[in-house]
Amino acid sequence: MSKLQPELPLRIDENAEVIGNKFLRYSVSLVTQGDHRFYTLTVPSDILAKTCFVTTRDEDPKVGFQRVLDRQRAQQIADYIDAGFGTIPSSIVLSAQPEAEMRDVGKGKTVEFRANKKAFLVIDGQHRVYGFSLAKTRLRVPVVIYNGLSKRDESRLFIDINTKQKPVPNELLLDIKKLAEYETDAEQLCGEIFDKFSIDPASPLFGLTSGTSRSKGKISRVTFYTALKPLLPVFKDSGSEQAYKVLADYVRAFRAGCEQHKAMSAITNPVVLRAIMQLFPEVGLRVKNAGKTYSTDQFVEALSPIFKKRPTELIRPPRSPRILFENLSKSLRQTFTL
Repeated sequence: MSKLQPELPLRIDENAEVIGNKFLRYSVSLVTQGDHRFYTLTVPSDILAKTCFVTTRDEDPKVGFQRVLDRQRAQQIADYIDAGFGTIPSSIVLSAQPEAEMRDVGKGKTVEFRANKKAFLVIDGQHRVYGFSLAKTRLRVPVVIYNGLSKRDESRLFIDINTKQKPVPNELLLDIKKLAEYETDAEQLCGEIFDKFSIDPASPLFGLTSGTSRSKGKISRVTFYTALKPLLPVFKDSGSEQAYKVLADYVRAFRAGCEQHKAMSAITNPVVLRAIMQLFPEVGLRVKNAGKTYSTDQFVEALSPIFKKRPTELIRPPRSPRILFENLSKSLRQTFTL
């Protein structure tokens, strides 16, 4: 009969100290906010992966992660960490459980806890912790730990964090991506065209765009990108300057048709914008097959069947850009004669 092998100590960070059997000790700062006190510290990512869980169900912590969270999103975080591209400085928020046996052993400057797989319930940062568990790279992670919370307190804290933190608008993120040089080729082309529509005084959308936020009566960067992306294959051999010139003439022609029926605000409706951009290849092909140049006058002529009568669908568009596109396309086809 073989002898039982002694249990190996858990690998820990050089700045943590093992106290007894699998107890870890870390330097902390004690913070008081309102009625709550919590500790701030940094913990190695592999320790977090081994001591955190995301559900209070009686199940394996790793299984709990996999059931509750999006593995693809967590894998993206892991890949980002392993590639060494950058940093994730925001804190993971945890609630110490009875299994942690967490206690202050240094007058608010040092805490110790047992490295139990159910030591900490993750209140915020679930995907980051899951991503750390999938990553090969080990790094230190900022952590906030509450101790002694009731289940009600944990639930309320989760609700507060996930409802009172306002996310950065997607419009602003797209704008910042350019500064960070994180843009894809498609985003770069869309961005250059959007900027030309925004800053050119002769643009048919001048004064009607909003680059960093959503604003009523204006076209946001996200709305414009969404409308333009299906057209990118059309402009694969063109630069942003040429693409802008042709699209500006097209939009100018569309606005001229709307002006006839006092529907000038139609262009800033996201459904309308997406529908008319989807219609552009069909209208452009008509101009090209007629042997004419892409100009405002030629686009006005090509679009004229849509504006022969009051275009009520442009004034009160359906919810689906696809439905509006199909109806506009049908209007063009019905006027075809030999």
